[in-house]
Amino acid sequence: MISAPGAFLRLETGLPHEAALESVTLACIQFEPVVGEPAANLAAMERLIRQARADGASIVVLPELADSGYVFESSEELARLADTIPGGCSAAFLCGLARELAIIIVSGLAERDGETFYNAAMICGPEGYIGKYRKLHLWNQENRFFRPGDLGLPVFETAFGPIGIAVCYDGWFPETFRQLALRGAALVCVPTNWVPFPENDPQREPMANVLHKAAAHSNGIYIACADRIGTERGQPFLGSSLIVGPSGWPVAGPASADREEIILARLDLSQVRAVRRLNDFNDLIGDRRSDVYG
Repeated sequence: MISAPGAFLRLETGLPHEAALESVTLACIQFEPVVGEPAANLAAMERLIRQARADGASIVVLPELADSGYVFESSEELARLADTIPGGCSAAFLCGLARELAIIIVSGLAERDGETFYNAAMICGPEGYIGKYRKLHLWNQENRFFRPGDLGLPVFETAFGPIGIAVCYDGWFPETFRQLALRGAALVCVPTNWVPFPENDPQREPMANVLHKAAAHSNGIYIACADRIGTERGQPFLGSSLIVGPSGWPVAGPASADREEIILARLDLSQVRAVRRLNDFNDLIGDRRSDVYG
């Protein structure tokens, strides 16, 4: 079920009245998709998802555009690689795997909707397809190939609690995580393909990790970022996948910059309410001055 904006909202917590928050093991899968090779990418995804499940994961997050690769040479190439969600080859394969393994899978996918293309992410579970998200904020050359997302910021009700999704550059906008928190998300899954910034010293922590730790802290939510590795058509990627707790501190990772890895963490989603309550007087969601800034 997808919750409508504001549905079942409790202003003092930002969580739905009906949220069934549970403890769960989550895995972020970091690997190197190959552009133009969806069959090989799905095979790698299956191998790593099965390993994550064997390691105890009940929620698995994969990178952005994990089935297609990222650096497209032309719109024609993207058109050959993108497919419908649900119903397309990649979506059907992942939904079948989620049913078989009784897990939740969140993965970035290249979506075709008629003759329009979206940088999308799908969530599926033991009962199959749950929903999808379309990236709102397109980065650099993505603007040549994709249309900005038109589905807003949905929150998906699951057996473990409410889950939101963001993709890569969405994380540079504080409104993304604030809106998901206000709509009830206890966990935000982030399929991503982080790239280097010229100003970011490679010997220091990537800015991407700093931003997502800050977002987790300021909203009192878990954030799970699954990045890719490698260099694709001259574009390097950062790796450094990360799972952040609601206090803003990592609970797993960051992963390496250049190795295939699975990072795992046990998330207690029931902690979110308590973490947001900073003391007897202060609450991260309840203290918002919406009369001043909306």
